[in-house]
Amino acid sequence: MIEWQLSPKPVEYLDALAAMETHVDAMIAGDADEKIWLLEHPPLYTSGTSADAAELLTPQRFPVYPTGRGGRYTYHGPGQRVAYVMADLRVRGRDVRAYVQNLEQWVIGALGELGVKAAQRDGRIGLWVEHNGTEEKIAALGVRIRKWVAYHGIAINLNPNLSHFAGIIPCGISSYGVTSLKALGIDATLNQLDDALKASWNRVFK
Repeated sequence: MIEWQLSPKPVEYLDALAAMETHVDAMIAGDADEKIWLLEHPPLYTSGTSADAAELLTPQRFPVYPTGRGGRYTYHGPGQRVAYVMADLRVRGRDVRAYVQNLEQWVIGALGELGVKAAQRDGRIGLWVEHNGTEEKIAALGVRIRKWVAYHGIAINLNPNLSHFAGIIPCGISSYGVTSLKALGIDATLNQLDDALKASWNRVFK
């Protein structure tokens, strides 16, 4: 069984990062179980280990936090469901690629519950949907592995202010836009998205 934690109010990024690191330390020591933490952040940008400073277009717009996860620049803010997944790959199989693919399938399944058909695309990080005659990104993913314990996780755009993504080149991809469930005409709530995530998790991670 994995523990699900929900924070009803936005959590400051550094507070979330510190809490994750503490929980991961406890998992490594065998003193804590796996956890999925569902939350929102106030508006901010994060930079992954592959971030290019040229892709931060308006550095004064929101706070920018470097993070140890993979990937480049991402935006977090209200209306976006962030799920930090602290998973023990020592018992789930020491296969990072398979774990990431399962995370993607988890989100694809959850979005499918809400009537959204999302998919992976070769050479493009995240999950994509067809919208307005093109493809747009609806979910981002970034993980870090420490002593075979995985953390960080996924971010799904429910109804964030999409103009806030204009301050960065999200994940280094400038040829495609960003969308949300709301922009796709899906009036889901965070609670409904959370329920879909829980149902999909039990199907993918058995």
